[in-house]
Amino acid sequence: MKSRFISEDIKYIGADDPELDIFEGQYELEAGMCYNSYIIKDEKIVVMDTIDSRKSDEWMNNLEKELEGKEVDYLVISHMEPDHSANIGALAKKFPNMKLVGNETTFKFLNQFFNSIDNLEERKVVVSEGDTLNIGKHTLKFVMAPMVHWPEVMFTYDETDKVLFSADAFGKFGVFDADEDDWDCEARRYYFNIVGKYGVQVQAVLKKASALDIKTICPLHGPILSENLEHYINKYDVWSKYDPEDSGIFIAYASIHGNTKRAALRFKEILESKGFSEVHITDLTRDDLHEAIEDAFRYDRLALFSSSYNMGLFPPMDYFLSNLAAKNFQKRKVAIVENGTWAPSAGRCMNEYISKMNNMQLIGPQVTIKSTLNEETESKLEELADNLIKG
Repeated sequence: MKSRFISEDIKYIGADDPELDIFEGQYELEAGMCYNSYIIKDEKIVVMDTIDSRKSDEWMNNLEKELEGKEVDYLVISHMEPDHSANIGALAKKFPNMKLVGNETTFKFLNQFFNSIDNLEERKVVVSEGDTLNIGKHTLKFVMAPMVHWPEVMFTYDETDKVLFSADAFGKFGVFDADEDDWDCEARRYYFNIVGKYGVQVQAVLKKASALDIKTICPLHGPILSENLEHYINKYDVWSKYDPEDSGIFIAYASIHGNTKRAALRFKEILESKGFSEVHITDLTRDDLHEAIEDAFRYDRLALFSSSYNMGLFPPMDYFLSNLAAKNFQKRKVAIVENGTWAPSAGRCMNEYISKMNNMQLIGPQVTIKSTLNEETESKLEELADNLIKG
């Protein structure tokens, strides 16, 4: 079990949701999700975010145990997304003297989600970049992190225990005690699918964070990070710059009747026969789209195999590429293989997507398969494999 200990004054009061199978209506989960919340017990008592309504009762019980009959003085609202803000109204009602801490955009969104918090204007504590809140021996410093990944997001840094409360940043899929060996994988899938569009904004907040002496990172999802912080911060730096993380070839194929699939599998065999072992492949019609997006961002080379469809692109490939484009996919080398029986159109459509992305390099030759592989088109795949390996 991963440690929930943060410091003598800072405690974990979040909850696991192991039964959740789909997050945010689209991301498949194998091990559920956790919603993190924290309490700082000082002269003033501060709660750092609430959690999702699915676990309201458990969260409130955790909070009451830590309070030991005392009242909450402040609620710091890092992020207004409902999996973190659902219990704001209930907490405000339970503790009518509690102040709510957020930035201007926080309260704009708060009014959209909750329109019946008593005396809200008198209870608001509006903070901006660099503002601090002293609660006794602890001083909280607020760091604005707009568009990581909503416009109101902010980090909170405890100057005393050197803890960074990082909102959704440095989060991952899975329950709290999920195997930390898979942090990179599930954090990568989480990052590129949820935050990935906003690399510039992540770079901006990483620059701010570099000026802080951080000993512990407390995200709103996933484990508390207190060791090897350089590893996690470096991952975010690489990801938010859109740099490839690993040298490898990711093959994504979309096949109607199986001929395009067979060509993609044959291409994988050719690559491996030439001694290139870091080859990964996905079936866009069956496999998890969001893992495919993760792998496309992870590796430096991408090979696209698609059937033509209705004088355009087979929908699974179209959806994959539209998602990559929406998440600012860039800085990759790409090979294109199309299939069509009488009027191949997939290559043109894939080229249109790639041409609109930044710093992309097409590796040729573009291969056109007429229905099934033959000696000529297989020799073209050999040539394409050589060129893609050379990069």
